[in-house]
Amino acid sequence: MSAEEQAKQRSPLVDMAIGYFKKEGYKVNSENVALEGNSGVMRHFDLVVQKGRLEQGVWIRDWNRTIGVNVIINLDTASEDVELGAPIMIGEKFSDHAKSYSNRRKISLLTKQKIGSFR
Repeated sequence: MSAEEQAKQRSPLVDMAIGYFKKEGYKVNSENVALEGNSGVMRHFDLVVQKGRLEQGVWIRDWNRTIGVNVIINLDTASEDVELGAPIMIGEKFSDHAKSYSNRRKISLLTKQKIGSFR
């Protein structure tokens, strides 16, 4: 699929995220990537971004509900399995438990509102 075809199939939130990362000095390495982890399980990421030498996996959840800690734990596990750095989650809002876990594990949580304000 060409880059043009991919862009047509992307959600508006993915476009916002790509714009946000580029403005923040990240290089967007790939979209909709599946990587085989050390466990042998295929791990899927919406984006893989890079700043300096640090490559980070990004999950984008365009849900109209709060993202819970279980989703954050799954992202953390997937990133660790494929040896990507501190993961990033983008969504509408996050539960208190998700925020707490993310703070302990150095996972970045970005809201649609935050990345949308960078236009």
